[in-house]
Amino acid sequence: MKTPEPFPQLKLDDWQKTKDTLHLFLQVVGKIRLSLHPKTNHWWHVPFYVSVNGLTTGPIPYDNGLFEMEFNFLRHALEIKSSRGDAVVIHLDQFSLAQFYDRVMEAFHQMDINVSIQAKPYDMPNILIEHFKDGHDYDTYDRSQVETMWQILISVNNVFQEFRGQFSGKSTPVHLFWHHFDLALTRFSGREAPARPDVSQVEREAYSHEVISFGFWFGDDNLKEPAFYAYGFPAVDSVYTETLKPSTAEWNEAGGMALLKYEAIRESENPKQMIYDFLESSYLIYAKEMNWDIDDLSLT
Repeated sequence: MKTPEPFPQLKLDDWQKTKDTLHLFLQVVGKIRLSLHPKTNHWWHVPFYVSVNGLTTGPIPYDNGLFEMEFNFLRHALEIKSSRGDAVVIHLDQFSLAQFYDRVMEAFHQMDINVSIQAKPYDMPNILIEHFKDGHDYDTYDRSQVETMWQILISVNNVFQEFRGQFSGKSTPVHLFWHHFDLALTRFSGREAPARPDVSQVEREAYSHEVISFGFWFGDDNLKEPAFYAYGFPAVDSVYTETLKPSTAEWNEAGGMALLKYEAIRESENPKQMIYDFLESSYLIYAKEMNWDIDDLSLT
């Protein structure tokens, strides 16, 4: 078996159309998970997980059984399976968003799983449609680009998993949120955050407690290139005077976060170590400025 390049190049402009189509496919499936999975604190019942095939919802309880949805990027198909033996395969490169949505909902009808979702894009300001059924123009799916994307997620996931294991406090799994298409990991101090009655239910639940979050995303309208990020909540402006590692990392005060651009790690002789240094450096800075008990929360 040929060993893949762990951190291949993937410029946002080169795969924007495929990214938009895949992102919308993820939202269709993610909304089903949101609808049917039992609620978990901080929206942990919402995201996907990196799997040996692609991205999976993991098992979802339904009636007296389970079902699972997996984006299989080896076969380039959405696979829906249940503990009753039902299985549906929907190929990703054969349909527009509108067609994909119809086939997914038909699959659940065939499997006698009742589901209702708010069938429109969430938090995607560049997607100007009111309903997934209107997404006839989102039909670009380049297999090679998706495979490159998945390889990047695998490599980043592996570093994040190692980093997660060095923390003794409450931590999220390493998971991919389908609304922003970012792979994320969050650590908690154990203390409640100040109440914010003026924000949405989503934000109140996500930030009910103090957190330091880390992630990777493929770029957006604000930063048109892949990058790693870290931020703390409640925000502390004093972090911006601290020195991040590696030297190519930088503070983005407008966005309230630390950034390490993906191209910088690709140029490194040891990309994994560079990512790990960024995660550890940003964590220690935020933890110190937020008065976390660093020694008590560390396993090292």
